Amino acid sequence: MKTMVIVAHPNLSDSVKNQALLSELRKLPDTHIRDLYQEYCNWSINVEREHQLLLDHDLIIFQFPFYWYSCPPLLKKWFDDVLTFGWAFGPEGENMRGKEFMIATTTGGSEGEYRAGGRNWCTISEYIRPIHSTIARCNGTFLPPFISYNSSAEALKEDAKRYVEVVRYSQMKLPQ
Repeated sequence: MKTMVIVAHPNLSDSVKNQALLSELRKLPDTHIRDLYQEYCNWSINVEREHQLLLDHDLIIFQFPFYWYSCPPLLKKWFDDVLTFGWAFGPEGENMRGKEFMIATTTGGSEGEYRAGGRNWCTISEYIRPIHSTIARCNGTFLPPFISYNSSAEALKEDAKRYVEVVRYSQMKLPQ
């Protein structure tokens, strides 16, 4: 079972939270980690390559900072360019069937801020519903998201360990 983590962070080298999560994740076998902003700094996405990478992996994780109530713009462009009619969805678009997808995101706010009546009005799950719907339209299975809220250095270490356990569990339940 192969896992691909597509990291979409405009300033990954400066991100304490995302670097901490990736540091733990790199310990997992059969886990391919990619930095979308490094690979496509010119924003010209190689669609054929991305299609092949998707076909080669069973679990695809989109890791990104929660960015103005959504994902960073290059990841949105990736969705638009890669998940095309006739390949990912539509009459001939069956290539994502059987694939599992997960979002792993980091926030600057607390969990309590992401709820009805909280500072941000909605839960993260409500905000990422368009991505969930996109994956469903492409016949993929959307797993529960992993969310690392604003946390202390000690809590971040625990989040990183929890992230690895969530990914490991998802890997174990996929057919080999």
